[in-house]
Amino acid sequence: MTVHGLIVAAGRGHRAGEGLPKQYRRIGGKPVLRHAVEGLRGVVDAVSVVIHPDDAALYADAVAGLDLRPWAAGGATRQESVRLGLEALAGDTPARVLIHDAARAFMPGEAMRRVVTALDHAPGACPALPVTDSLRSGGTHVEGEVSRDGLHRVQTPQGFDYAAIRAAHGSAPAGCTDDVAVARAAGLAVALVPGDERGFKLTTPEDFVRAEAMIGGVSRSAQGYDVHRFGPGDHVWLCGVQIPHSHGLIGHSDADAGLHALTDALLSTIGAGDIGDHFPPSDPQWRGASSDRFLVHAAQLIAARGGIIDHVDVTLICEAPKIGPHRAAMRARLAELLGLASDQVSVKATTTEGLGFTGRREGLAASAMATVRVARSSA
Repeated sequence: MTVHGLIVAAGRGHRAGEGLPKQYRRIGGKPVLRHAVEGLRGVVDAVSVVIHPDDAALYADAVAGLDLRPWAAGGATRQESVRLGLEALAGDTPARVLIHDAARAFMPGEAMRRVVTALDHAPGACPALPVTDSLRSGGTHVEGEVSRDGLHRVQTPQGFDYAAIRAAHGSAPAGCTDDVAVARAAGLAVALVPGDERGFKLTTPEDFVRAEAMIGGVSRSAQGYDVHRFGPGDHVWLCGVQIPHSHGLIGHSDADAGLHALTDALLSTIGAGDIGDHFPPSDPQWRGASSDRFLVHAAQLIAARGGIIDHVDVTLICEAPKIGPHRAAMRARLAELLGLASDQVSVKATTTEGLGFTGRREGLAASAMATVRVARSSA
């Protein structure tokens, strides 16, 4: 029996704080929506998402690589968005549908499967948790006590016979707070099944902190090192910044030792080899290439594996050129390329006190360190 998952993700999420709509913010290195989709895919036969039309680019980035049905445009309210999403499924005519909020991105699969199983005996089912706190009525002072008996906190996904819930949405009064309310207004029975505390709704900034702590992660640090000789030229590239100099640096690309060392450090945090594996010097397409591309590629690989770059540090080892006057520009450029705040980027310089090839001004070297958090499932 075909079960389709419908995720509602068309809201703006203003209570979650400033920034992107909450369904596109990252937790554990992944957009919230992707967490929701990946969780639901393990339970249903197909998934589609209802989004705000203005979010098409954000949506495409969040679900890149996942096999999903085409998205549907949402409406002004959640109720309208669900109705439009259900209508968009008419061509597939699934037997059952699980309607899920993207903001409940971490509902475990076993809880969602309980909803599906309950649909064998009822046209509707939803996960719920009993109210355990004492309840009091009143404004500024306690005025009375409210019994907890029979009270539940309702979660999603909420499951239904597809034809029944679509018809119910077609005749539902405005203002229904969820799909259980829509079903009840149409006279449909809705079974309660045990929910899970991990399926809490992301609503406030504090909820994002809670979710980040809940899913955890593993911190990895790795280093990179690179050397280039001086040769003819009137400038060098270091950490993405062009610096006038009496010589250039010799290399297949632009010979930016700072970016090369940092790229290797980032690749190492996820066990993805080194810069030569991804951009072989024997390949003519990389001759004279800007090393910005190498660094961004490494960052994209980390993001694709759910990683978060916490901090990067580059040490340039040379007698000349002087790094101090350009350090702020280097930090700003690295922060821009990696999407980091300035305090997550460090650039410094040292000499070898006239010793070795750098002391003889034959070339320069760079050492880099990167710290990345990856989800436990990727570790």
